[in-house]
Amino acid sequence: MILSLKGIYKNYVTGSVEVPALKNINLEVEKGDYLAIMGPSGSGKSTLMNIIGCLDKPTLGEYLFDGINIETQKDASLSEIRNKGIGFVFQNFNLLPRQSALENVELPLLYAKVKKRTRREIAERALERVGLADRMDFLPTQLSGGQKQRVAIARAIANKPKILLADEPTGALDSKSGDQVMELFSELNREGMTIVMITHEKAIADCAQKIVVIYDGELKTMEEFEQIQNSRRHSFGGGKNE
Repeated sequence: MILSLKGIYKNYVTGSVEVPALKNINLEVEKGDYLAIMGPSGSGKSTLMNIIGCLDKPTLGEYLFDGINIETQKDASLSEIRNKGIGFVFQNFNLLPRQSALENVELPLLYAKVKKRTRREIAERALERVGLADRMDFLPTQLSGGQKQRVAIARAIANKPKILLADEPTGALDSKSGDQVMELFSELNREGMTIVMITHEKAIADCAQKIVVIYDGELKTMEEFEQIQNSRRHSFGGGKNE
C-alpha cells in the first residue's frame, strides 16, 4: 500500500467561522495504480492534493504514506518524503526560467545531494525518456507548453518516486499536447509508476485505471456523482415543467 487515508477531515478557520473542506475521506492507493481524482471547482481537490503531497496536514484522520504515519513526521522528514517519495507535476510546470531543461530536471537530485556527475546522467536519461533528448540545453522560454510539461515530468520521475502526483497536468496545454502528456502517463504507468492525478475533466480522468470524484469535500464513486448530477438536473428541469 502506497497511500492510505482514513477518516480524513480538513477544516479552515475564516474569522470566527470554521469551514469544512474535506469530510471523512477514505482512500487507498496500491503500488502500480493509476488513479484520477475528479471534481468541480471548489470541491476540495486542491486541499486533498496538498494533504496527499505532504504539503498540508489534516485536521483529523490518519494518513500513511508507504507505511509512514505522516502526522508524526517532523519538517525534515516531510521534506525528504516530498523530495524522494513524491514526484510533483503541476498545471503551470513550475520550471525555473533561467535554468535549462537539464538543470531543471537536476533540481530534485541536487536537493537529494546526488553527486554532480551522477545527477547529470540521471537527468539526461529522464529527458530521453520523455522524448526531449534534443532539448536538454533549451531554456523554458524556448520550449512549447507540451515540452515544458514533459520537462516537468522528467523532473518528477528523476528521483524514482513512489508516486507521481499530477495536478491538472493538461490544464495549460492545447488538446494535442495534452494527449501526448496523457499517453506518456499511460506509458509510465505500464512501466510500474504509481500515478495519482487531479483533474476536473472527465476525458482526462478516463485515461486513468480508476476514478473517484470529490464533491463538496466528500469522495464519491462515478456512479454516485452521476446520480447527484442527474438529480440536480431533474430538480431544475422539473421546476420549468410544472
